Amino acid sequence: MTEPIELDRSAPAPQPMVLLEDVHLTLENRAGAVNILRGINLNIETGESVGVVGPSGSGKSTMLAVTAGLERTNTGCVTVAGMTYGSANEDALALFRRRHIGIVFQAFHLIPAMTALENVAVPLELSGDRKAFDAARVSLSAVGLEDRVDHYPGQLSGGEQQRVALARAFVTEPALILADEPTGNLDTETGKQIINLMFEIRARANTTLMLITHDTAVANLCDRIVHLKDGRIEAPAALAQVSATHDAS
Repeated sequence: MTEPIELDRSAPAPQPMVLLEDVHLTLENRAGAVNILRGINLNIETGESVGVVGPSGSGKSTMLAVTAGLERTNTGCVTVAGMTYGSANEDALALFRRRHIGIVFQAFHLIPAMTALENVAVPLELSGDRKAFDAARVSLSAVGLEDRVDHYPGQLSGGEQQRVALARAFVTEPALILADEPTGNLDTETGKQIINLMFEIRARANTTLMLITHDTAVANLCDRIVHLKDGRIEAPAALAQVSATHDAS
C-alpha cells in the first residue's frame, strides 16, 4: 500500500508582490473632503502583469502613487515586495523605491540638463553604485539607444525620450514596474513600439508590472485587468452584468 504523502507546511507561502488592503485616501480642498480611494483591495503576484483601467478621475493614478509610496493613505495597509509601508518615513520609502520599484510616467520626467546616459545612471548613482554608467549604457542599448547616449532630452524625439525613461526604470533591475499611461504623450505607432518594448524587457527580467492605461488593447496584453470606478475596484460580477446589458442593447 502506498504511503500517504506528507506535505511540508514549514515553508511560508510566497508573498504577493503588491498587497493593498482596504486602502482609503481622502484629500481636502476648498470644497471639502474628496474621497479618492474608497476601500481598495488588490493582490498582484510576483511576475504578474496587471492592467488598470477606468474612467478619468476613478483613482487609477492615485492607486499607483500609493503603491509607490508617493502618496500616503488615510487608512488601510500597503505592502510591496514584503515591505509594509506603515509608519516608514520618506527617506526609507525613497530608498526602498530606488532598490525595488521602477516608475514610467506619461510625462517623461527626464532632467533636461543631463544626457540620456546621465539620466539613466541617476538612480544607481544615488545608491552609490560605482558602475552606474556602465549599467546605464547596457540599459540604453536594451532600448535601442546605444547611439544616443550623449544626447540631451531636447535633442530626442518623444519616443526616444520615453525609451530613456524605460531604460532608467529598468536599470536597477527592480522587482516592480509601475507605468502610468506611458504612451499618453506619443503618437499611435510610437506608442505601440514603446509598449512592445516594455513588455519584452519585462518578460526577460520577469518583472511584476502594474500598468495604468485608457487603451483596452494595451490592457489586454496583461495577464489580468482591474477596473476602477469611483475609487473602488469593480467586482467581476458587476462587470459581467454591465457587459450583458451592453450586449442586449
